[in-house]
Amino acid sequence: MKKIIECVPNFSEGRDRSVIDAIAGAISSVAGIKLLNVDPGEAANRTVVTFVGEPEDVVEAAFRGSAKAQELIDMRRHHGNHPRSGAIDVLPLVPVAGVTLEECAVLARALAERMYRELGIPCYCYEAAAFRPERKNLALCRAGGYEALPEKFTDPVRRPDFCGEWDERAQRSGASQVGARDFLIAVNFNLDTTSVPGASAVACDVRESGRKGPDGRRIPGILKGCKAIGWYIEEYGIAQVSMNITDIAATPLHVAFETVCRAAAARGLRVTGTEIVGLVPKKVLLDAGRHFLGKLRRRTDVPEADILGMAVEGMGLDELRPFDPEERMIETLARI
Repeated sequence: MKKIIECVPNFSEGRDRSVIDAIAGAISSVAGIKLLNVDPGEAANRTVVTFVGEPEDVVEAAFRGSAKAQELIDMRRHHGNHPRSGAIDVLPLVPVAGVTLEECAVLARALAERMYRELGIPCYCYEAAAFRPERKNLALCRAGGYEALPEKFTDPVRRPDFCGEWDERAQRSGASQVGARDFLIAVNFNLDTTSVPGASAVACDVRESGRKGPDGRRIPGILKGCKAIGWYIEEYGIAQVSMNITDIAATPLHVAFETVCRAAAARGLRVTGTEIVGLVPKKVLLDAGRHFLGKLRRRTDVPEADILGMAVEGMGLDELRPFDPEERMIETLARI
């Protein structure tokens, strides 16, 4: 079986198309790489890039993309409403075919070491590539964002796994999170409000970590394997619940959607649509489509195109912009 891995780096530039294109071009310069998706977000000032290939090619493409991002992005001038700490903020390797998560973790650690050794980019290793148990959690690695890095560099416990001094080069690049993980769904649920506190309250209701209670103890949220925050997106004029579903077996996308709908309704709010960031496995949309067909008491043994169309309709995937399922399913684009 041919070995295939996916890489989904998030770069801290979502507004300057020339920078985004240069990074994508550096990635595509590696023979054997298939660039699947480039998804910039203006308000987040962040671009999610998705590409696949054989392990050695993917690692080389990730390195070249990182080198170009380091050259063109200065974190000292970066502003956006998404948590971030580096120009190459997160860089996960994902097993697709013929490769284990453990093998991806070994590759991720070697890539992080090379990024620091050759480019001087400080790196944390997270999720399956973490050197320490607490660093499996991306949020803990990135805690405090870019602004917290000067203090973290002086703390032996919180320093990046690969780093030197907080010098001008580190200040420019910030710190990257390089890791290995299974498939993740990045999704934003649109609300009929501009209230960030309202969106944040819904996010706390549903995310696995929940919220702190009056006594300081944590009250867990509803959804397993989900992280979420609330934010306002100026380009859309709405607040959203922004979510990462890290365990799509425990929490399918349509379950997350229905849960956010109920949590929002309990607070007098309404989910008006859904924005998927990047790509998703085909099964995610098929399962969602069958769910909504079932809710309408309609047959589910219908053509796939009808099932996918029901997923789009049921979750309002086309509310903010046209949504073509064929352009958002990793299997279709990668032809795997």
